Amino acid sequence: VRAHRLHTGSAEPTYSCYDGLYPGHIQTTSFQKVLLTVGSGVAALQDPYRHDMVAVLGETTGHLALLNLRDRMRNDPEGYTILTERPRIRLSTLDLELMASLPDGSFGREYLRFLEDNKVTPDSRAEVKFVDNEELAYIMLRYREVHDLLHTLLGMPTNMLGEVAVKWFEAAQTGLPMCALGAVLGPLRLNSSRLESLFTSLGPWALQNGRRARCVLCIFYERRWEQSLEDLRQELNIEPPPVILRASNKRNT
Repeated sequence: VRAHRLHTGSAEPTYSCYDGLYPGHIQTTSFQKVLLTVGSGVAALQDPYRHDMVAVLGETTGHLALLNLRDRMRNDPEGYTILTERPRIRLSTLDLELMASLPDGSFGREYLRFLEDNKVTPDSRAEVKFVDNEELAYIMLRYREVHDLLHTLLGMPTNMLGEVAVKWFEAAQTGLPMCALGAVLGPLRLNSSRLESLFTSLGPWALQNGRRARCVLCIFYERRWEQSLEDLRQELNIEPPPVILRASNKRNT
């Protein structure tokens, strides 16, 4: 695929464009998007661990929310820098030795601890295929790669209760329909005691913090590893979780 770089004025970020919008992009008609939405939605309902179907559902239903997130990022100095530089969160871009050497309580050390305790990797995030705008496609990808960082910020493991709490936060924060669907359907997979914990403490906390927090896509996390987790929470206006959950050593959803 032939690539070329656009150089614009100061009012717009500089980014790469490709024939076919971006590498991996699949052009689809409106009718095809409807079919993809229905098919992926049914598959995701039947098996929430079908990461590929959840990803497709997010891409085919998230256009308006992505436009809003783009505006928020463009109007934030740090968010604008992210749109300009297009950082990626992958094992190949992380300095794991540096993060391991950081003191307990630092954001980088706690993120590395989250990856180790929950046995997850940032490389599991799917590439974007069906978003018909290069910049919006990057924002969707950035959201996916930031997901585990949100687990760290919110103090939530990757068990079902932790995932649902993060989805409630993300639904209030991003407006992505996929997050709202996960927030509504996720509780159906919880037992009675975890439902009580969700509805009486974790859920209200997640919704409140998601609504009032600074846009989580406007933080250049790769430059914040040495910052303390508590300081970063205060900067983002995120309160510590009301309940401490333990890692279940299962892969994230």
